[in-house]
Amino acid sequence: MPDQAPPAAGTARPKPPLRVVISLDVEEEGLFCGTYAATGCGVRNVELLPKLAPLSDELGFPLTLFCAYTVFASAPARAVLEKMRDRHGAEIGAHLHHWSTPPFDGAPPEGTAQEGMAGPPARTHLLPRELLGQRLRTLLNAGRDFQGAPLTSFRMGRWDLKAELRPLLAEEGILVDSSVCPLRAFAGGPDHFLAPADPYWVEGAPDRPLLEAPITQVPLVPGMERLWHGLAGRRREVLDRFHFFGALSANPFWHGASAMRLATWLHVRRGGKVLGLFWHSSEMLPGGSPHVPDKAAATAALEKIFSFCRWLRRNFAVEGVTLTALRALAPELHFPGREALPDSGRGDW
Repeated sequence: MPDQAPPAAGTARPKPPLRVVISLDVEEEGLFCGTYAATGCGVRNVELLPKLAPLSDELGFPLTLFCAYTVFASAPARAVLEKMRDRHGAEIGAHLHHWSTPPFDGAPPEGTAQEGMAGPPARTHLLPRELLGQRLRTLLNAGRDFQGAPLTSFRMGRWDLKAELRPLLAEEGILVDSSVCPLRAFAGGPDHFLAPADPYWVEGAPDRPLLEAPITQVPLVPGMERLWHGLAGRRREVLDRFHFFGALSANPFWHGASAMRLATWLHVRRGGKVLGLFWHSSEMLPGGSPHVPDKAAATAALEKIFSFCRWLRRNFAVEGVTLTALRALAPELHFPGREALPDSGRGDW
């Protein structure tokens, strides 16, 4: 963005406009320990969600809660979700952990981990399509039972969504997806490396296009990501290392406070209209992840999140929105179609 003339004496520089989506993957514990069991993992971390209520009530950032089947299957967790929705304006979305969503009678593809066992589960695109569709419907039916209405926002577990699976979402009534993590490329899974950081339209039902709303992750230096992409070639393990040295995000468990603020400024200066940040509900539980070994770390993480959101309010003309609300605003924000974007033919985004 070119430099602007300083404001006249006695006038304030107008704040840049910015829509902000805060989403959480609300799910079972154990994933940070490599446990991908079909059953038996707890969801006690969901009890901590009300600690986030001031984000919505005081700072104006309604939450989008992407809920796994294990959460919808828990009566205590459902009570917390009801409170977050009815008292604090949270949107309830769907989060597919296919390994912990019935039915469990399908055999995994040859050469992948057995279902219900520890270790990474089969990549989503390797599952039989009918089995994947059954599990998606199980999740969405559980969400409908809780919500009394269809769920319309979605995130695939482990960012494990390839482009060919999006029509399945559209068939089931999903209107906005947030399964793309720019500057990441997963071994054996999707390549989201060259995806844009701002939302864009992708193929959906004929009368209901699907909005893709990636989380915000940007390169520290523009063009550096394409250079790295060229150097890494097809070596996914090399390509994905960029995430650890050349990328910035507003994720409070991936980056420090200064990096979160820098990522936001860079995104806005490069024309970004929407800031998307996320974390996992289990990261709020002391001992639930390597980032949060104890209660003191959990408290510090919450303060970091609240401090960042207060900073957003001070520095931008912020509008906090849920994902479904963002889709309603999309026509006035003029998001592009995927086919009009650079690198649209490269990757699974």
